[in-house]
Amino acid sequence: MNLLDAIEKELAVENNFPKFSSGDTITVHYKIKEGNKERIQKFKGVVIQRRGKGNTETFTVRKASGSFAVERIFPISSPFIDQIELNSVGAVRRARIFYLRGLQGKKARIKEKRVNL
Repeated sequence: MNLLDAIEKELAVENNFPKFSSGDTITVHYKIKEGNKERIQKFKGVVIQRRGKGNTETFTVRKASGSFAVERIFPISSPFIDQIELNSVGAVRRARIFYLRGLQGKKARIKEKRVNL
């Protein structure tokens, strides 16, 4: 196991992303390749879960657009993620807030923590 940990540390990519957890609202700027062009697209939503550790860690972001919601899973060590902005810190009591999937409108709001960003 020590050998695996040593190799994982060597291959780790240093990302200067802010610390965030489930319930936080973030904006993920990720690169999209279309043919030979590259552009940056923003995906703003609520973090539903963080899963894994180290290089294999992922996080799921849920965004309500119109009458339906879109969820997207991002690997934290993806080279396509340009930056992550922390918009607001949510006050939730769960690590995985899948109960948001069944809520709509005002019931789907998350209380905001008072934190100096």
